[in-house]
Amino acid sequence: MAENRSSQWRGTTILCVRKGKQVVIAGDGQVSLGDSIIKSNARKVRRLGKGGVIAGFAGATADAFTLFERLEAKLETYPAQLTRACVELAKDWRTDRYLRRLEAMMAVADASVSLVLTGTGDVLEPEDGLIGIGSGGNYALAAARALIDQKGLDAEAIARKSMEIAAGICVYTNDRVIVESITAE
Repeated sequence: MAENRSSQWRGTTILCVRKGKQVVIAGDGQVSLGDSIIKSNARKVRRLGKGGVIAGFAGATADAFTLFERLEAKLETYPAQLTRACVELAKDWRTDRYLRRLEAMMAVADASVSLVLTGTGDVLEPEDGLIGIGSGGNYALAAARALIDQKGLDAEAIARKSMEIAAGICVYTNDRVIVESITAE
């Protein structure tokens, strides 16, 4: 059982890039089980909260869908309050007997804040507006940090190039990237 669970953790790369008035979350499409590729075009990034929130997940797929649904419910309870909704979800995730068993991480963002949510109850806001989670997350994050100050590159261009770099390094990441973005007004 432990081997299967750790295999599920090596199945994706999610990157959040915030630059200027734009924030994007990009995710690759590869789903791996152990050392086999099961699917190459999965959608791990989506819009939530009537389109004002974008989110990406790394971890077990069924667990991530459960967390997306729970976050959507929290956003209905706390509209336009992403941080509050995430803190409430993290409390539930940590204390609820069913949710505690979920193995996933989420990167979420709206026009003003980017956050990482974990099953240990963490709701973290990076100081540089960059988040990388999943098996190739650190590779994509390092690439994004190197590219963030490049003139002429917006958040989406940085995310796409960083995901391309991660896909060239991490065998559990592919180059079929889905990007969702929000631009602040």
